Amino acid sequence: MTTSSAIARTTHPLRTGITDFVAGLRELERDLITKDRIAEYMAATTLRPEALHDYVWWRDSFYTRNLIYRDELFEVMTICWSPGQKTAIHTHNGQLGWMTVSQGEVSTHEYHHTSCNAPENQNVVNIDCLGGATELQIDKVRTVVCAEGSGMVTVDKLQTIHQIENSGTTGCISLHVYSKPFDSCIAFDLEKQRCYRRQLSYFSKDGHPLEK
Repeated sequence: MTTSSAIARTTHPLRTGITDFVAGLRELERDLITKDRIAEYMAATTLRPEALHDYVWWRDSFYTRNLIYRDELFEVMTICWSPGQKTAIHTHNGQLGWMTVSQGEVSTHEYHHTSCNAPENQNVVNIDCLGGATELQIDKVRTVVCAEGSGMVTVDKLQTIHQIENSGTTGCISLHVYSKPFDSCIAFDLEKQRCYRRQLSYFSKDGHPLEK
């Protein structure tokens, strides 16, 4: 059996490249994927910005989602945040997720769903919410800062709603691993008091921008 500890011993933060990182994740697919196992692996194999060079793309209008690797169990990407850029408040469909930062700093605002006028759409098997509410109460729980070389943000079935924001003055590069991959999420618009399903897209795949 290959454990995350065993894999971590074969990597080094100054030498590990993205190919090594993905290979380690694929080794972990042989056993049960848990939040702690992948968190341990990512903590031991934090990638430096130069290792992610091919997957770093910026734009002024919106943050970029840049796909590195995807199979049935894992989705790996960088997200590049210019100052002030942020996600909507959103769910993760009950999936597992991990984020580390290779450059800069981001704040993750965690929320808890309190109530809405579409309770029948909550707690659906394998999907945490179907959306459709026009009256909702989402309470902010805390803010977690994740910076270069320190900290990790995770999501699971208990803590699944959050918003990520680059509130600093420099660009930020974050590395994300999701299990399982997903192509949409529920986004919450607190100003308009509604939630809706939002389709997700990539700015680049395999180091190449996608044509728009």
